Amino acid sequence: MPALAVTAVAAALAVTTGRSPGGVAAVAAAVFAGQLSVGWLNDLLDADRDASVGRADKPVAVGTVSRELVATATVIAALAAVLLSLLSGVDAALVHVVTLCSAWAYDFGVKATAFSVVPYAVSFGLLPAFVTLGGPDGRWAPAWLLVAGAVLGSAAHFANVIPDLEDDAATGVRGLPHRIGGAASAGVAAALAVITGVVLALGPPGPVTTAGLVAVPLSVVILLVGRVRGRRAGSRANFNALLVVAVVDVVLLIITGGTEL
Repeated sequence: MPALAVTAVAAALAVTTGRSPGGVAAVAAAVFAGQLSVGWLNDLLDADRDASVGRADKPVAVGTVSRELVATATVIAALAAVLLSLLSGVDAALVHVVTLCSAWAYDFGVKATAFSVVPYAVSFGLLPAFVTLGGPDGRWAPAWLLVAGAVLGSAAHFANVIPDLEDDAATGVRGLPHRIGGAASAGVAAALAVITGVVLALGPPGPVTTAGLVAVPLSVVILLVGRVRGRRAGSRANFNALLVVAVVDVVLLIITGGTEL
């Protein structure tokens, strides 16, 4: 699902740049292949740790899928992502390679350090640039959009790790969310999600759009409801609220990004 979500966002941004259907498909294919390589590599490298904590939802860890097959698929997906990126031009391809190297670095060990959020910030922050550099104008995305992508990516990191904090801790993974704890991570994720909305609302030149005026207070209300429900029914409600706000941010990103791309 995360791979499909990131691919959908990239494709939607590509549409706002005025790219042809073939150009949009090229962006989607490159991003999806890259996302597959990142996800498969992560599961491959974490297979032993996942098995030690009984992660039955991980096919590699339980042996449903062989490690050799996943390793081969990972290499093929990575090569495909690079080659498909070239359809958007050399500059765009180079930027996409940087985003992938950042994400792969996370898999290879950065996720177990205090700098675990950095790959998310870099990869999500540069994603709009990959899209715009391959567009008709071939220019960098505006700075506010790059910042919004980086902040949203950082929020995704904290929100994504929260459900796995205990399993990760048991296997020696101590990224930044693990070091500050689940409650603090939820608070940071919520704050970053709201900040993303603020950047998207205030970043574009001119008056704040109606979408921006609605999105920011809506995000705050959703997070407050999630916090209240989370106290009654556990942390899942709070986590789900973060996901909903992330969707609001993505929609706002596409709308506001489209006005400048």
